[in-house]
Amino acid sequence: MRRLILALILAGAVATPLFAASVDGLEIHFSEWRSLNSPSAGMAPTLIFVHGWTCDSSSWRGQAGPLSAEYRVVTLDLPGHGQSESPQDGKFSMDLFARAVEAVRAEVGADRVVLIGHSMGVPVIRQYATLYPQHVAGLVPVDGPISMAVFAAMLGAPSGELPPFPTVGGPDGLQARENMIRGMFTAETPVALQDQILAMMLKAPEATAVGAMAAMADPGLWKDSPIPVPILAVYAGTAQVPDPAAITSFAPGYEATQIAGTGHFLMMEKPDEFNRIVAEFLDEIEF
Repeated sequence: MRRLILALILAGAVATPLFAASVDGLEIHFSEWRSLNSPSAGMAPTLIFVHGWTCDSSSWRGQAGPLSAEYRVVTLDLPGHGQSESPQDGKFSMDLFARAVEAVRAEVGADRVVLIGHSMGVPVIRQYATLYPQHVAGLVPVDGPISMAVFAAMLGAPSGELPPFPTVGGPDGLQARENMIRGMFTAETPVALQDQILAMMLKAPEATAVGAMAAMADPGLWKDSPIPVPILAVYAGTAQVPDPAAITSFAPGYEATQIAGTGHFLMMEKPDEFNRIVAEFLDEIEF
């Protein structure tokens, strides 16, 4: 941690941890990243980064510092993940996750934001755009499903169908989770990074793993309601990039790109390339 803080100071960015946001009585941990070189950073356009299933806000360390040179960057832990509290009834939903993002947005006082979501974070920001369209300037889905057709393709299912989701609880749940996570890597994924991701994801409570997986399996979630804002989907090198026509029918501002030689955690494997692609997209956004 001391090395991380030193690196960020040298890079001209610091993270200020905040704990004031809440949703349904749950405390939501988030951090606001500001550039030391820009006294008006608090007035800069805001980016909110949303992590994936059983991950946490540390997924975005490679983006938060560099992008805070021009933007106000906010990272958060979704309910049940990282340092955020879990619902006592153990029930998770994309609505809950989206409302947690909204609580953070309101707390930092941003009006219109660009949301960047990885993996499960993609349906989270998709649901946010459905519930709070007035606050969305753009979306960056990162190797995750923005529609039923994309999700089905990612899971190897017929278009328009979701297959049974894997069992990630019970006596064999932890091993099943580890096997699933290892399948997200490629031979090029550095071993140290694999270990880091495994430790992060396996640290999540079983109730979070099971509940968040069930939230993604909710068929009522996957509706192709209109998304009128610019969208840049960034896919891993291992992904089957969907036919844009399947998405532009309800999201006319959709475009996609792919980072070769990466596994599921592309933003951690090739952060510089990822950041460049996102920065070029952000240059075109009207906040």
